[in-house]
Amino acid sequence: MTIDPIQLELMRNLFEAAADEMGITLQRVAFSANIKERRDFSCAIFDSSGVLLAQAAHIPVHLGSMADSVRAVLDRLGPLADGDVAIVNDPFAGGTHLPDITIVSPVIHAGALAGYVANRAHHADVGGTSPGSMTLSRHIDEEGIRIEPSFLYRAGKVRDDLLNRILAAVRTPDERLGDLDAQLASNRVGTAALARMIEAHGIDEAQTCGTALLDYSQAFLARTIDAIPDGEYRFDDVLDDDGTGYGPVAIRAIVRVASDRAIVDLTNSDNQVAGCVNCPASVARAAVYYCFACLLEEHVPLNGGVFRNIEVITRAGSVVHAEFPAAVVAGNTETSQRVVDVVFGALSKALPDRIPAASCGTMSSVALGGEGWTYYETIGGGSGASPQGDGASAVQCHMTNTLNTPAEAIEMQYPLRVRRFERAASSGGAGKHRGGDGIVRELEALTPCEGTVISDRRISRPYGLAGGSAAQSGANSINDVAIAGKSKVKLSRGDVLRIITPGGGGWGAG
Repeated sequence: MTIDPIQLELMRNLFEAAADEMGITLQRVAFSANIKERRDFSCAIFDSSGVLLAQAAHIPVHLGSMADSVRAVLDRLGPLADGDVAIVNDPFAGGTHLPDITIVSPVIHAGALAGYVANRAHHADVGGTSPGSMTLSRHIDEEGIRIEPSFLYRAGKVRDDLLNRILAAVRTPDERLGDLDAQLASNRVGTAALARMIEAHGIDEAQTCGTALLDYSQAFLARTIDAIPDGEYRFDDVLDDDGTGYGPVAIRAIVRVASDRAIVDLTNSDNQVAGCVNCPASVARAAVYYCFACLLEEHVPLNGGVFRNIEVITRAGSVVHAEFPAAVVAGNTETSQRVVDVVFGALSKALPDRIPAASCGTMSSVALGGEGWTYYETIGGGSGASPQGDGASAVQCHMTNTLNTPAEAIEMQYPLRVRRFERAASSGGAGKHRGGDGIVRELEALTPCEGTVISDRRISRPYGLAGGSAAQSGANSINDVAIAGKSKVKLSRGDVLRIITPGGGGWGAG
């Protein structure tokens, strides 16, 4: 069947507009600063079999893995019916880490299933052994409440037993309930947007164009891979440690390109470790997909078709394919970043004039809490320089696409004071093009609190390329006394936590 390209572009924009509208609703309605200020959420549209049709420009680590959660829901619960809503955060069922809760709702037209809408939001606390649920854990159960694919609503009726179990497990139940309500509202908005689209254009047209969009995106990535010289390209890098004292932890990639297909082999990465940097397979795949998506032209729609020509091979029981009961909370934030570094490093050998040097390589997560409050934030760094120019300073890089929490929001909502928030001068790597600089963030506790800092590149450094220098590593301290990259913290009133994040590597001999 021939598809009118103008009609296809119209339908593509309608799908994407529905996802965008979902995101706007979630941001505006959410209670927590992490969602409404930092925008730590993602929204997407799926067809009736659970294939990703469209996504908003949200969080790469969410969007590359959310389809796995949707598939896990459908495998466990079957097709959702009118009035059903599913919930899941299980890292072993397509999730990323426990704070990321995914809500899935069906789109019903004329009594028949037309597709699904889903959103994933990072909740500032889901229980566990430390406030903010970014735990230095050794077992998944230490990280908070784990929700396997379940019905939150069944035929329009809320499952009070499940909702009460979730709220009883967390430190801030009112905020959690508000954020869950915001996620439900987001899905209702997405469902309504798709219903309008179907009413205007018909279900057959919507489904036909959805299938055509998948094929369209696949063709673009196939052509992009075909332009990479055939061959086998290798690159290794490390995480500093796993949070229990073991390290470094090696991540190894082999990228094999043959014609218009690519195989990314991560099986030689280290075995699953005791600490919390183990990475669910869905997160590892998301990081690989992100790297290849960066090679596409900007106008190409990012949907399930993009990933058809990429095979990601992992080894069960490795640090990039965690098996129950592995601790995984930092696999999402730290290991995903290192997977990006090794895949880009391998691709730089095939495409030396396109691939940038390493960016900061860490999300530098800070989680704090006390009586009645929990705060969570990732802190940006420097992006790597590229063959085209210098890297950007003080930005969120690669697998996170969030914002900083404004000082005004922090000081209004939490007993914290922002003492410094500035560029970490000269932390980017030197070269023909300089890497971007990292960030200095200082938080003063106005009341006793505790939590964690989970960061990396405090020992290792983001690499340069083509003769460019590596960036400076980061550093963490309390009252000017250094602490490890992955640390439990306990602050008294007046204590100052300082986070200095890494810069990006330089590109080219200076």
